[in-house]
Amino acid sequence: MDDKPLVLKLHALMSECRAALNRAGIANPAHDLRLLAANATGLSAVELSTNPDWTVPHEAVRLIRASVERRANHEPVHRILGYREFYGLRLSLSEATLEPRPDTEALVDLVVPRAREMAAKHGQCHILDLGTGTGAIALALLDQVPNASVVATDISEHALDTALNNAQSNRLDDRFETLVSDWFAAVNRKFHIIVSNPPYIPTQTLETLDREVREHDPKAALDGGKDGLEAYRTIAAEVRGFLYPQGVVGVEVGHDQRAAVNTIFSAAEFNQIACMADLGGHDRALLFAG
Repeated sequence: MDDKPLVLKLHALMSECRAALNRAGIANPAHDLRLLAANATGLSAVELSTNPDWTVPHEAVRLIRASVERRANHEPVHRILGYREFYGLRLSLSEATLEPRPDTEALVDLVVPRAREMAAKHGQCHILDLGTGTGAIALALLDQVPNASVVATDISEHALDTALNNAQSNRLDDRFETLVSDWFAAVNRKFHIIVSNPPYIPTQTLETLDREVREHDPKAALDGGKDGLEAYRTIAAEVRGFLYPQGVVGVEVGHDQRAAVNTIFSAAEFNQIACMADLGGHDRALLFAG
């Protein structure tokens, strides 16, 4: 693209870039282009649509073209932007973190009322987030429950650095602690609530995932073992020793895994007390009590 002109009206640049995304088979090129152009220019979506004759600065032209080239290669748009919105918070992404999806907000919706009850009853609510990644679930809970505190674990120090940066940028770091841990291995205290969005994709189906997920989300955050349920077995087997009396466990599950995960927790003498569907109507978040 280096030989293309850098003095362009906005409408001409947007038309050029939309055509490139269409040729690449991007599903929603207009939406993605608006995000990339807004990020490069600092203009809002309204300003982009109402200023077609605006002469785009040279550097913004370069940035938009470079971003569009990456998107045309099927790099997820939020990876290009470097952040994603989740439950009203802006969260930075890194190579070590799963990109938070809107479906995961179902787990936050499910847990928030219980966390508020715990905080009202005990004056505080201690939460453990297993496999925190960007810190999305933990930080959303902190944002919604002022008397809550979170210990966020991950096996990746890089992921925990990302989560801590997100806590700091959202001014929630005073109630947020990180801990390198393989599930409960390094945890040495009890909690009112334990949450997790563990890897739940069966190993043999990883290669069938959409290219944008397969090539850009970390495998460790996706691979749930032979049947996709290994993490749930580990959590269910060990979680009781880390819960206060009347404590609860909330997990995200795959769209068809509710029954199987319920069976695993039932075998560990936990009862499913609530379920929350995602935006597509699939059972996505489960809450258990022992």
